[in-house]
Amino acid sequence: MLYRKMPQTGDELSILGFGCMRLPMADGRIDKARAVAQIRESIDKGVNYMDTAWPYHQGESEPLLGRALRDGYRERVRVATKLPAWLVQTRDDMDRYLDAQLERLGTDHIDYYLVHSLDGGSWDRVATLGVREFLDKAREDGRIVNAGFSFHGLSEDFTRIVDAYPWIFCQIQYNYLDQEYQAGTKGLRYAASKGLGVVVMEPLRGGNLGLPTPPPDVAAIWGEAASSRAPVEWALRWVWDHPEVTVVLSGMNEESHIAQNLAVAAEARAGSLTGAELALVDRAARKYKELMQVGCTGCGYCMPCPAGVQIPKCFDFYNKMHMFGNVEEARFIYTGFMSGITSGERGFASQCVACGSCLEKCPQGIAIPDCLEKVAAEMEGEDLEARLEAFRKMFATGLE
Repeated sequence: MLYRKMPQTGDELSILGFGCMRLPMADGRIDKARAVAQIRESIDKGVNYMDTAWPYHQGESEPLLGRALRDGYRERVRVATKLPAWLVQTRDDMDRYLDAQLERLGTDHIDYYLVHSLDGGSWDRVATLGVREFLDKAREDGRIVNAGFSFHGLSEDFTRIVDAYPWIFCQIQYNYLDQEYQAGTKGLRYAASKGLGVVVMEPLRGGNLGLPTPPPDVAAIWGEAASSRAPVEWALRWVWDHPEVTVVLSGMNEESHIAQNLAVAAEARAGSLTGAELALVDRAARKYKELMQVGCTGCGYCMPCPAGVQIPKCFDFYNKMHMFGNVEEARFIYTGFMSGITSGERGFASQCVACGSCLEKCPQGIAIPDCLEKVAAEMEGEDLEARLEAFRKMFATGLE
């Protein structure tokens, strides 16, 4: 494992952080035994930065992480969690959420505490409510050690938030497709110039950049490289190539993925990609942008949908159809997952009633109702009922 220092504190942090937003699942809930084993195995292999948040897994992520960090593991890591800014209505709410998070995590302090999912408007709101005073007090009384924020807004708002408080670190979305998106490269460099550590989320853009079988046109680009690397390695190495990056979060939930990420994190030093390799990544980025229809990362902030639409899943199947070109297979699988035959809850794009509740929640600024209309038109169609019947037959396992 390679480590980088948090600029203002000197903390030696693993360049790979464990993101607890996409833990392994079983029967619709976190597979607790497996998740605990994965977290502990990662710590044993050198990961020392654990990231969670109040809403992850409908509130189950923080308690799960607290459970995983028993038996001496808490002392070996830095824990990061986040104040759910959108839920805060008063200054007192900030203390109540923090105290509840300490209890959930089974600890007396949070090493890295973030104001969650800020943009310009949400920062102005919590600033007016007294978030600066809250952070000062929580640092003074020892409940938090380092204050930071995560960001999902416009570039100009990022710079003013950086300047608005003596932050220790920030967390931004960054990958080779998002060099000019949200904070982007400009924000990364600005934060670093101000002495902030930078934690990167979505390095694989919701996993899409790490798919083992990329679109044929992208695979052809990777095939030109002098060094053979998996798509996930190209994506992670590109982020770690930036010396301004302190930690890269990965939402690891498969043992093979953890092993692969750990292997890359043992070698990916800043500035290690050649000019030719960087040019290759830029070409892959341009090709992906030609293929991807909706810029959804699958973060799930838009959920739950009042109409029951499984929004991230709809966009995932839609993007994959366009990236990989297997239309019939994509539509069939979409039908099965959205049908509710196995889960009991339908989630088709056509269920959208354009209520707009998702729009204010989406950190990517996607015009979700408009995009769902396109998904419904291309993924459902007149033969939807025939596909549904085929799935009913496939899953008709009841006793006669």
